[in-house]
Amino acid sequence: MTSRLKSGLWVRALLRRTALHGHSAMVLHRGDEDAGAVIVVLMDRRRQIAVLREAPSFADNEPDWARIAVSDPAELDSYLERQRRYDPDLWVIELEVTDVKSPVEDDLGTRRAEM
Repeated sequence: MTSRLKSGLWVRALLRRTALHGHSAMVLHRGDEDAGAVIVVLMDRRRQIAVLREAPSFADNEPDWARIAVSDPAELDSYLERQRRYDPDLWVIELEVTDVKSPVEDDLGTRRAEM
């Protein structure tokens, strides 16, 4: 059986891990402490943007994150607004990374917990 860690706990751990590696991270929108979905906005120093959305599947063979194509800040704002309207419990986290094209999904880890 697979369950998920509480959103707030996982987000705080991500913020701490990010700071320990010398990068900055911030909560752009605080969602439900227990069960809110998570979106991670990646921003690099060239102001390029990438968005990672937590995959909804609980299947073990599915990826934990889905990369969403976003070309500019206006498109990002529009996407995030739509997602918050659809899911008011949503967490939005921004991470500063070296290059948004780098596959950071594995470094983010997962909220899945084996029972």
